[in-house]
Amino acid sequence: MSARLRRLAADYERIQNEATGHKYIKIEPIGGYPPERYLVKYLVKGLKWDKKVNRPVAINQHQVEIYLTESYPREKPLCEIKTEIFHPNFRSQGSVCIGDHWAAGESLWDVIVQMGEMIQYQSYNPKSPLDAQAAKWARANEHLFPIGKVDLYQPEPQVEIGLETAASTDDDDLDITLITEKDTVTLDDIDIEFE
Repeated sequence: MSARLRRLAADYERIQNEATGHKYIKIEPIGGYPPERYLVKYLVKGLKWDKKVNRPVAINQHQVEIYLTESYPREKPLCEIKTEIFHPNFRSQGSVCIGDHWAAGESLWDVIVQMGEMIQYQSYNPKSPLDAQAAKWARANEHLFPIGKVDLYQPEPQVEIGLETAASTDDDDLDITLITEKDTVTLDDIDIEFE
């Protein structure tokens, strides 16, 4: 298996681990294994331009298609929003600017989370816009941000490692009594019966 295919497989495995059961991100791989395309559904608050009221309005569902080209991971994934959006770094129903500096070490999961943060205006760059109108509006309305406050990274499970102190005999529900006539007892000397 080539280095690219190993990376695609690793990305797929990480996405499966991170997105399974995720409340705000649903991911559908498209094509064979390992996938080169994904359809990502975000269930977070973002904005779209409403022509009737001539201003942005909140929407809570967004879809982005991610394509991992032959040059991936040397080059960043191509991302295209499939739903309407009003954001400086998205072209409505078009391309997404996921950043000016891509590093091959970035994970695809991090890119997915980054786009979710962008949708919520937790992250945006009005100085390098794909939508000039949205950039102008964002500069004038920074006091409204972020639009959504959902943390898309799932919390790490809390694990404690160490020795616990033995519970007192008053706390256990075992009724064990050891009776011996010897001063020293070995495991060979003990018979245990369960009822």
